[in-house]
Amino acid sequence: MDEAPRGLEIPQGRIATPRNSVSILLTRDGSNGVEVLLAHRIATLRAFADFWSLPGGGIRDFDHETAENLEIMDDLEGEWPGTLAAILRETAEEVGLAIGKSTVERVSMEKRHAILENPEEWSNAVKSQTIPASHENIRHICTRTTPPFAPLRFHNRFMHAHLPPGSPDAELLDIGSEFDRLTWMSPEEAILSWESGKMLTAPPIVTLLRDVLKALNNNDQDIYAAIEELAMSPPSGEHRIELAPGVECIPIRTQTLPPSTHTNCFILGERGGERIIVDPAAKTDEELAYLERRISEVFSDGGEIIATIFTHRHQDHIGDLTKLNDIYNAPIWAADETFSVLPDIDSNKVLEQDEKIVLKGPSGITEWKIHLTPGHCPGHICLATERYVVSGDLAVMVGTILIPSSDGDMDDYIDSLRRIRALDSSMLFPAHGPFTHRPAKLLDRYIAHRDGRHNRVLEAIKQGLNDIEAISEFAYSDTPDAHPVLKVDQTLSHLESHQRAGKIIKSSKGWEINH
Repeated sequence: MDEAPRGLEIPQGRIATPRNSVSILLTRDGSNGVEVLLAHRIATLRAFADFWSLPGGGIRDFDHETAENLEIMDDLEGEWPGTLAAILRETAEEVGLAIGKSTVERVSMEKRHAILENPEEWSNAVKSQTIPASHENIRHICTRTTPPFAPLRFHNRFMHAHLPPGSPDAELLDIGSEFDRLTWMSPEEAILSWESGKMLTAPPIVTLLRDVLKALNNNDQDIYAAIEELAMSPPSGEHRIELAPGVECIPIRTQTLPPSTHTNCFILGERGGERIIVDPAAKTDEELAYLERRISEVFSDGGEIIATIFTHRHQDHIGDLTKLNDIYNAPIWAADETFSVLPDIDSNKVLEQDEKIVLKGPSGITEWKIHLTPGHCPGHICLATERYVVSGDLAVMVGTILIPSSDGDMDDYIDSLRRIRALDSSMLFPAHGPFTHRPAKLLDRYIAHRDGRHNRVLEAIKQGLNDIEAISEFAYSDTPDAHPVLKVDQTLSHLESHQRAGKIIKSSKGWEINH
């Protein structure tokens, strides 16, 4: 790894094992056609806060045990008894609807709280026929797995049930709910709201809504025929990971700093229009084949790749250029320093501060501005629209960013953080790990952390410490588990920045305040 101190061996990060889960897409006949139920997750949740989601949850051992004891599951095999038991229970608990063979009934608030406190209350209610429960009108329409870059992953089965006329409406739990709003809207309205930035939702739900809309259009808006079309061959496996409109992510396995395991390559631009590829880091046959499959969809959609952009020159961002050229051919654009590790080709273009890249698409143009953000690496860049930032290795949600003493610059890095924070973007897409819809919170944390460490290094010298090991111990006293080699190297980065600023000098005695 370029940013790790020389000689330090970095182990490969471990990809999280997905947990089994299930969600349900509930539909009904609205005044203007089929509507879907979406639930808004409250702002204080740790995962997907403020996102619009679907009722559902994890599949527990309890659900499989319950299914064995319920006669309603006798005709199911394999994973499906537990899966159906889980979604019937979750639907009753989260939105107050008990799905029966021919009817849907309201579940009392008292019963829902009892189920929330003890899931056995659901199976007891079903056995005593206090509430109905049947899987006959529930269909499996899709399976998706959280991308491998995420620290918490789910293998999720998406189910569907259509509420018959006269069914009670969904209702929020009065206390203890993950949701604070429920709304019904057509699949088309939901997609348009997401595309306009008015609604946050996870990539699998965007894909699912598009699949449902397509199936409805294929079947004259007949929801039963549309769902049958999806249920005949439920989509699963690899799919487009569209994190935001015009921002598709391709997580590529690389030798990067743990806990990260992948480098996020991005395809920017509208489907059917001009596109740019950012950080195609694929080197192995498997990752190159994955990238090629995603690139092929750009061309099948009628798109055109106008450039490859590298955010910086570190090896976990730049793939096998010869093999990449076999997949697609496009000029390379990057900051001047990045071209030190790239071949000299006439079509290369040096990107400058505030340079604008205009991408034409079917619905208009998208403008990305270049921001030179050195510190982590000379020539590091970010790309930004009025709403989004593709941030490279400026900041990540999981793990940390190293400022190598070899060619990093701590003052430049902190300044870069401040300048990107000033953009006040609504979403940030890092080169490693999950994205965030709260960039200000993330960047404020980074700035405070780096400023604090910078000041502690200087304070150590003011207190008379001049040996780098002693300075690093003082500066990192709040994180005793930090890797000793990385701790010393990061301390050196702070020291060298203070030295360049004229605050300290290095003498025969070690580091000292410059009086």
